[in-house]
Amino acid sequence: MTENTHGTAKDIYIIGNGVIAKALAVALVIDGRKVTVIRGSVDQQPVFTENIQLEMEDSTLQADVTISTLSNHEHLDGIIVLTNKSFGNKGLADKLKLKSGNSPIVFLQNGLHVEKSFLDESFPELYRCVLMATCQSITKNSVRFRAVGASPIGIIKGSADALDAIVAALNTAVFSFRAETAIQTVIWKKVIINCVFNSICPLLEIDNGVFHRNTAALQLAETVIKECLAVAHENGIDLTIADVRDNVLLISKMSDGQKISTYQDLLNKRETEIDTLNFAVAKAAGAATVPVTSLLGELIKIKSELSKV
Repeated sequence: MTENTHGTAKDIYIIGNGVIAKALAVALVIDGRKVTVIRGSVDQQPVFTENIQLEMEDSTLQADVTISTLSNHEHLDGIIVLTNKSFGNKGLADKLKLKSGNSPIVFLQNGLHVEKSFLDESFPELYRCVLMATCQSITKNSVRFRAVGASPIGIIKGSADALDAIVAALNTAVFSFRAETAIQTVIWKKVIINCVFNSICPLLEIDNGVFHRNTAALQLAETVIKECLAVAHENGIDLTIADVRDNVLLISKMSDGQKISTYQDLLNKRETEIDTLNFAVAKAAGAATVPVTSLLGELIKIKSELSKV
């Protein structure tokens, strides 16, 4: 472990113990940061240390990561990063309002308006991160990680100075972050991309690379993009088809062979985040209609229920 030379000694609490949490924790621990992963789905468990391996494109990293639960912490004084599934945010906001104090909350989650429960509870500092990386579980303690670029973080409720401090605390050479002033535009862009990957890939039961390999799949993706863009434009977001389509192709190429999170959730009989993706876009629509996007979401819902039988 190297000495932390980034001007911050803040504790970093990562809530959720999925692939993104593990990748971020390894990157931070290797860089000398003070990190605790807090399991979001269980409580009343002892603290333990887990050796986690991070498989990169050209190397494998590993680190011993502290794993805990909320009951072990009276206060979370530092930076709180949410990597749990966004459908759990209402319950998590209720649990954290007595523990987090003035600690900033960073949402490292997919979806539209995932911060709403925390706004409703008047948390003082809320920041939204849009993930620019893909992760896939290899074994229980091993994760494959591919970065597409630096993940942007922007202000939902807070200050520019605090945002800069958060970026400095989280940014590493392995898992990089940057400050973003136009975060709502970036959120919408990623939501649309997620509507493509998280519905089409699981329904085709195929990896992320399908869009750069198959013309018909890309054409379906473009239909979803056009529908979602109409809703984004109604909500004051300035994006073009080329903006989103080019990113879909880039992610498809860079994560060729990897399964998107919703596909992994279906395979593991877990609840998906489709409510904050396809259905959230449909809910935000006014005059625009999203029939294909909604249908794909409905099919994911059905497939999810069937997978649990």
